[in-house]
Amino acid sequence: MAAGEEQSREYLRRHRLPELLHRLGALLLFHRPERPREFLIQVLERVKAGRRAEGEYPDLLDEANVDAMFSLLDVLGQGHIRPAQYREALKTLGLSTEDLELEDDVNITLDVFKEGMKKKMLESWSV
Repeated sequence: MAAGEEQSREYLRRHRLPELLHRLGALLLFHRPERPREFLIQVLERVKAGRRAEGEYPDLLDEANVDAMFSLLDVLGQGHIRPAQYREALKTLGLSTEDLELEDDVNITLDVFKEGMKKKMLESWSV
């Protein structure tokens, strides 16, 4: 691999740009605004305000969406899911699973699921 290409990859990784672009693209496809450039500017302004603790970060999912996702994973209605299902849900949303330290025999309840999703969504904006 050429030195320039390696430097470019390192730059993208260091600044977590693929993750940022993934999140912005997902928001665009979810909301489908008539004026996408203005929408992106507003989203980035919200991210900036969120970083300064002056506002909320933009979310792709609201609480009802997270509840629905959990219900889809908890097909038997047991009130919990397996860690593997939790990891897959995070990956599906483009959220990191790298620092998850869950034993395979742990049950993930709805409250744990919601809190973890919220935390991971907030982390995803810390680029």
